[in-house]
Amino acid sequence: MKGGAKVIIESHRHEGVFVAKAKEDALVTKNLVPGESVYGEKRISVDNEDATKTEYRVWNPFRSKLAAAILGGVDNIWIKPGAHVLYLGAASGTTVSHVSDVVGPSGIVYAVEFSHRSGRDLVNMAKKHTNVIPIIEDARHSMKYRMLVGMVDVIFADVAQPDQARIVAINAHNFLKNGGHFVISIKANCIDSTVPAEAVFASEVKKLQKEQFKPAEQVTLEPFERDHACVVGTYRAPKKAKAAAGS
Repeated sequence: MKGGAKVIIESHRHEGVFVAKAKEDALVTKNLVPGESVYGEKRISVDNEDATKTEYRVWNPFRSKLAAAILGGVDNIWIKPGAHVLYLGAASGTTVSHVSDVVGPSGIVYAVEFSHRSGRDLVNMAKKHTNVIPIIEDARHSMKYRMLVGMVDVIFADVAQPDQARIVAINAHNFLKNGGHFVISIKANCIDSTVPAEAVFASEVKKLQKEQFKPAEQVTLEPFERDHACVVGTYRAPKKAKAAAGS
């Protein structure tokens, strides 16, 4: 897909995320590996004033919960250039590849996926996206990969398991900085298909609060995903900040 003069790239308010403005606007990330598509996504090449080109990859919200959350108006994703991210439920690496683009060469993405089949694609993607560390393990057993993962600024989770809150908590206790952030995609019918989605989201938020998470916002992923929500917040907010907030 040629960009050329017809496409205008604008910065999104989330640092490291962009919007390609043409006939139809598209969410895009700056390709860390120019010339390469990861999952058949369109690439847009834009001419710079100094005769160089910059390549962007279209980020499809129907294939990525994080893109859906951004288009759903989430206030902050906390994933930005230079960030260290622990990504739980990496699958074959579709969204991970865009997170890799966003954090850039100075950032790092620890990508955990239990399925060996998906993991193969993840490992192949990471060969070129060198800021991605693929980890083929069960996110419930974070001690198995503690030697591979440093402290992180953000945990992103899309594990679609009934005990997702506990899985995220275990990983946060081991790897997430105090005052760090979490972004969790919640699929209601994976947790409890017998009650309305809103009730599931509310009970998940309560579970998170018990684990020292402080949820700050919740957005629906409609119309891209049914009965999904994205919850974002802070982990173990530093005491000083709490005191200041109360004054």
